[in-house]
Amino acid sequence: MSTATAEAGLNVQTSEGPVRGRVLGDTRSWRGIPYAEPPVGELRLRRPRRARPWRDVLDASGFGPWAPQRTRRLLPGPGPRTPMSEDCLTINVTAPKTPSAEPLPVLVFLHGGAFSSGSAAMELIDGSGMVAGGNVLFVSMNYRLGALGFMDFRAYSTPERPFETNVGLADQVAALEWVQRNIAAFGGDPDNITLFGESAGATAALTLMCVPAADGLFHRAFLQSPAAGVAYGPELAEQWAAEFLGILGIGAGGAAEALSELPAAPLVAAAEQLTDKITPDAQPGARSLAPVVDGSFLPLHPLDAFAQGKARQIPLVLGTMNNEGTLFDRFHNILPTSEERIEKMFALTEPDLRDGVVAAYKGYPHKRQAVEIGGEAVFWHPGLQVIQAHSESAPAWCYRFDYAPRAARLAGLGATHGLDLPAVFGTYGTGVGKTLVLLGNRRTAANVGHRFQSALLRFAKTGAPGPMWPKYDTVSRRTKIFDRYDRIELDPRSARRKAWNGYRGYR
Repeated sequence: MSTATAEAGLNVQTSEGPVRGRVLGDTRSWRGIPYAEPPVGELRLRRPRRARPWRDVLDASGFGPWAPQRTRRLLPGPGPRTPMSEDCLTINVTAPKTPSAEPLPVLVFLHGGAFSSGSAAMELIDGSGMVAGGNVLFVSMNYRLGALGFMDFRAYSTPERPFETNVGLADQVAALEWVQRNIAAFGGDPDNITLFGESAGATAALTLMCVPAADGLFHRAFLQSPAAGVAYGPELAEQWAAEFLGILGIGAGGAAEALSELPAAPLVAAAEQLTDKITPDAQPGARSLAPVVDGSFLPLHPLDAFAQGKARQIPLVLGTMNNEGTLFDRFHNILPTSEERIEKMFALTEPDLRDGVVAAYKGYPHKRQAVEIGGEAVFWHPGLQVIQAHSESAPAWCYRFDYAPRAARLAGLGATHGLDLPAVFGTYGTGVGKTLVLLGNRRTAANVGHRFQSALLRFAKTGAPGPMWPKYDTVSRRTKIFDRYDRIELDPRSARRKAWNGYRGYR
């Protein structure tokens, strides 16, 4: 193939200006394209504004800056030289090396990281293999994180310095609007957008199904381990904002000036202290960096929106890991995975349900059962609430990912939170993915991952994940189990499901 042919279509005219990408292996890639104005100065803690046009060709060969966050030691990217900056609202597109004669399905991914960390540049979520093998387009983005993206400071607004809430979610809406305006120029089909994500990314995607401003911007959703209950009303959000300012030593009178002018670093540090050291003990199971049910941008709590049939009526795949809680208990202790936290969680939320729930976990308060309760309270149970409600009015499929490579099993983690990422992206050959198969199981892991990725690609192309995966309904509750050998189970963990019935958590 000639150089001219290989580089065909690298210059693309977007709605804001021309961009030039580069060929990477079997794909063409455009990275770091601004989709909104830098959210700095007067735009800090405000909803995003569309990027200003440019005339000269923009070099789109490298990822944009990571949003300000804590250390990236567990979130490796393509290079440590990629900076952190509040000027982080950029989007990336990967397309097959050879342009297609027909518009291709588009998969838009939202990265996870507890709404406080992560980036589209993480090597674990490299979509190039998916694009080259699946003949689709892959889109990823950076959005505001931490206090700058997911806290509610409206109580401290002044006429001169107004603040808005849900700005991190609004960033994602702005990026999806950019996709609608521009993806056809890259060879994508704007009428076939599948939104998918993992952890906080899946939580955000689920929440966007309930956000009026996102209506029509995506047509399917594939959600990996969403924490569907992680959205809260103004009372809790205001409490956490006050505690955040208290950590910084700032009173209400000086809040507007401080929030406008402080560097990002102390805001990141204060958010870390609040979310990792204070909230998990004060409100176990809650997350103080989260979407806010503000009555306008997010009119209803997502669980209520799904229960009332008011979420977007689109095809939905949703699943969780077999051992969600073990990762957090071992490395990131923010879940209610101890007896003390579990008892306080029930005391603050649903004390009348406590006895029935813990009785469904034989052996509690043994550590293993406590970890299971914590993981299933945050991920499995609320996810099940979503899928069973959605199945009443729209196509819905449910899965559980049970496969764990030998290294994860020997570490006592099992099929824990996040282990589906190298599976769905086919990234067992790099970084964290490679570590998981160092002790063996590389071929089996790759096979499981291929089946999982294939289900996503079929879903993106056809609206269904495959003929061997029946829809979910509230009678049989058929659930796909991804493991060394896949299977369908009827109403898995039915005793636990019934015990959790009625639990609402924090609102």
